[in-house]
Amino acid sequence: MQIGPYILRNNVFVAPMAGVTDRPFRQLCKELGAGYAVSEMAASNPRLWATEKSSRRTDHAGEMEPKAVQIAGADPQDLADCAKFNVDRGAQIIDINMGCPVKKVCNSWCGSALLQHEDLVERILHAVVQAVDVPVTLKFRTGWDRQNKNALTIARIAEQAGIQMLTLHGRTRADGYKGDAEYDTIAAVKASVGIPVVANGDIATPEKARYVLDYTGADAVMIGRAAQGRPWICREIDHYLRTGTHLPAPYVEEVRHLMSEHLQAHYAFYGEFVGVRTARKHIGWYVQDLPGGETFRQQMNRLESTAEQLLAVDKFFESQHRLGERLQYRPADVSSAGDDAGEALAA
Repeated sequence: MQIGPYILRNNVFVAPMAGVTDRPFRQLCKELGAGYAVSEMAASNPRLWATEKSSRRTDHAGEMEPKAVQIAGADPQDLADCAKFNVDRGAQIIDINMGCPVKKVCNSWCGSALLQHEDLVERILHAVVQAVDVPVTLKFRTGWDRQNKNALTIARIAEQAGIQMLTLHGRTRADGYKGDAEYDTIAAVKASVGIPVVANGDIATPEKARYVLDYTGADAVMIGRAAQGRPWICREIDHYLRTGTHLPAPYVEEVRHLMSEHLQAHYAFYGEFVGVRTARKHIGWYVQDLPGGETFRQQMNRLESTAEQLLAVDKFFESQHRLGERLQYRPADVSSAGDDAGEALAA
């Protein structure tokens, strides 16, 4: 799998997710087997480039290459300027967002709202490709709604504009994240273009990744929500694709160590006040399917310092050892061991 000059180590990618794929999380996913990860989307409005939020989203200091930034907007010149700005800050790949279905984004005629205007899509893609000397990729959806699927047209426009990779989510904008992703459109797009195509949508297990690759002929899969709280899913899928066998669940001690490293990197990135609050969702995802996880999450959300969070998480995973050396995923609070784990904060 290759994007421009960058040869990727595998074809298991992590999707850009607002509020999730910050630099500490991207780096962790790459360390745990992801061949590629893209930043949260950066707004093309130049008035927002210098804000603290935007600066964090485009911070790639020390990150494993290639460093990819996703940009979002509706004005071709603004997007071209935003691409140049981010390349100057170290971006090695620019990804254009035409897939976000969120109303706040679509109401500004950004994200998947652009799919309604193929002429504007064409102008945007040409403007960004011509503005930078790094690979430009596109993430999009199958269409605005099920009566107006135009992914094949968008794919041809993109290839002619010089886009070097397409990532297609198997839903329309109107679908949001409801229902099941469909893969027929992804297969049709792959058959119609000569550039790499990445399949995205509802890929949450190694078996599903294998199925989607076989069904669509796509070159890679992109994992979104399934990576939240389980960044090691990247290595599990990669291993299955290569060998046809499953990796066992991770060791409790490994996850305990990973959590500590992730949280400390997160706090260093955001600072104490913001860090302790933004870390809560990550901690919740890590523990949500573990015995006692929900009880622990509710108690942990009341903690107000990074030191308290670190100690509480460490005690929680120490309590998981009572169930075995490896993580035991099950509905929360189904055993006395689960109750003990949920009370780790009080220990």
